[in-house]
Amino acid sequence: MTGPEGSDLGAINSRDDVRRGECQERPTSLIAEELAVSPGVLIEALRRRLDPGKYSASLSNETNLSPATSMDIAQVAKTRYTAKAFDPTKTVAPELIAQLRTVLRTSPSSVNCQPWHFFMAASAGAKARIAKAMHGNYAYNEPKVRNASHVFVLCGKNDLDDAHLQAILAQEDRDGRFATPELMARQDKSRRFYVTLHQSQCNDECHWISRQVYLALGSLLLAAGAVNVDACPMEGFDATVLDKELGLSERRLTALVVVALGYHSADDFNAKLPKSRLPESAIFSEL
Repeated sequence: MTGPEGSDLGAINSRDDVRRGECQERPTSLIAEELAVSPGVLIEALRRRLDPGKYSASLSNETNLSPATSMDIAQVAKTRYTAKAFDPTKTVAPELIAQLRTVLRTSPSSVNCQPWHFFMAASAGAKARIAKAMHGNYAYNEPKVRNASHVFVLCGKNDLDDAHLQAILAQEDRDGRFATPELMARQDKSRRFYVTLHQSQCNDECHWISRQVYLALGSLLLAAGAVNVDACPMEGFDATVLDKELGLSERRLTALVVVALGYHSADDFNAKLPKSRLPESAIFSEL
């Protein structure tokens, strides 16, 4: 496995220097220097070898990192890209798909409204159903859907009705978010204020809901990059066809984006191209 700096963690784990006793007694920066790796890669190797409870305190003090934050997230963002062609012979492991589903389920949303529903296709038959919406002007997306390991359809609710708001509140209560009935009532009132605001005053509920779904999309894409799974988000599909195929209208849902997940093939031209973004000076302003 390759670490964030391109070093082989397996090789590090096999070296005599990274032993339980020595790592507890010597600074990680010194060990990293001797092994010719970055401290971040070394920390990842240590985490795989040691009991976090025995070393996380001293390690966190030295590196200012918690056991869950040693990943170089900027490096993930810089190296992930949109895959344009998938290898149909490669499948994403079930445990990774489970992690990505968790990322989607726990994505942030305004006032925790969670206005979404996600469809997942793994079998050839299920992916073929989604591929029906990739025809005509969108035919270029059909191979991505058919050859990907898994395909997600991210949908937004057409509206946030009382039943949905009550279900969220009840789940929050079961999860222990309210110490008193008063706090529960306050949360319900606050959420309903914003829902009503977008339904009746701003008249932009569908756009507001879409923005929440795209928060989930961003979480999914970054998480996929973090576990070395390639992804391709697609808005190029026939929404009418997909609506009919998945029965979205009956469920008061709208398909917003389709995401193919898997591993790129040799035909993926985008894998060979450098990433291009505007410079920081063009998009940031210090206040």
